[in-house]
Amino acid sequence: MLPAPIKEVDVFWITAGLGCDGDSIAMTAASNPSIEDVLLGAIPGLPKVNLYNPVLARESGDEFMAHFHRAHAGASHPFLLVIEGSVPNEKIKSEGFWAGFGTDPATGQPITTCEWIDRLAPKAWAVVAAGTCATYGGIHAMAGNPTGCMGLADYLGLDFRSSAGIPIVNVPGCPVQPDSFMDVLVYLLRQAAGNAPMIPLDAALRPRWLFGATVHEGCDRGGYYEQADFADDYGSAKCIVKVGCWGPVVRCNVPKRGWIGGIGGCPNVGGVCIGCTMPGFPDKFEPFLDEPPGAYMSTAAVTTYGTTVRALRQFTTGSMDREPEWRHPRSLLTTGYRPPAKDETK
Repeated sequence: MLPAPIKEVDVFWITAGLGCDGDSIAMTAASNPSIEDVLLGAIPGLPKVNLYNPVLARESGDEFMAHFHRAHAGASHPFLLVIEGSVPNEKIKSEGFWAGFGTDPATGQPITTCEWIDRLAPKAWAVVAAGTCATYGGIHAMAGNPTGCMGLADYLGLDFRSSAGIPIVNVPGCPVQPDSFMDVLVYLLRQAAGNAPMIPLDAALRPRWLFGATVHEGCDRGGYYEQADFADDYGSAKCIVKVGCWGPVVRCNVPKRGWIGGIGGCPNVGGVCIGCTMPGFPDKFEPFLDEPPGAYMSTAAVTTYGTTVRALRQFTTGSMDREPEWRHPRSLLTTGYRPPAKDETK
C-alpha cells in the first residue's frame, strides 16, 4: 500500500555549517518557480509549506529556535531538512566547537551543527544538501583546512536514507543555481504529495535531470571549440578552454539555464568554469586560471579538423551571404532559377 499523501510540510533549513549563507540568498532570486510561489501555495498539487530559514525568518532567538526543538521532539509536521555549509569534524579539537546553532535550554550551552544533524536527519522525510559546501565540503574542505570539514554525505554516509527511504539529495553550486534548487524542492514536495516517483539521482547524489550534461554541452561558446577557435584572453567571445575553463568535463546546467531569469551562466558571460558543482572542487581544479591539463591534448586533437571546417564554413558563408543572381529587375517574371537570356542581363 502506498503511503498517504502529505498535506503539510515543514522545511527546516540550517545555515550553521561552514559557509556564507550565499545559497539562501541565491535561492531568493529563483523565478521558475520562486520561493514565494511555493510558500503562498501558488503551485497546484503541492503540500502547504512552512519554511524555517534563519536568513529569511521573521522570528529570532529562542522564538525561532523553538521550531527546531519541536522537530527534535517529534512534534512537527513531516519535514525536509536542508543543510547549507560544510560539516566540520567536531572530533579533532581539544576544546570549544567549530559551528553551532542555538543553545540547549537545559544547559545553556551551544548546540553544535553536527548535533542538530544527528537529531533531525533520521527523523526527516528528506534531507537536502544545498550548495557545494554542504554537498562535498567546498572551499572550506580544501587540503590543509584546520576543521576537517566535509560534505553532508561524508558525515552521514553515502548509504544514509531518510525516514521515507530517500538518499541525501545533493544540489551543488557555489552558490547553488536558484531555479535548480527550487526545481529540487518542488520535485520533493510533489513526491511527498504522492504525485512523483522517487527522485532520480546520479552516483554523486545529484538530480540527474539537472546534472546529466556538461557545461560545455550547453555553453554558448561550444561552437567555437568545435571549430578550434580558442580565446587567448578573457575579453574574447571565443572558446575559453585554453585560458582556464573546465567546462568540457564539469556537470552543470548553468550555461543552459542562465543564472537569474535565464540570463548569465559563467562561460556565457566570460567567466571560466572552475568546476564548483563537482566533488573534486576546489583542490582538483586549481590553479583556477591555468589551462586545464586535458585541454592541451583535446584542443590539439580538434585543431586539424576544426581549422579545416572553419575555412570551409567561411567559404560557404561567403556564398550564402549573397542573394541569388535572379533577384534583380528583368523583363520576364521568374519564380526560380534559370540561366538568364542575354537580353535580360542588360
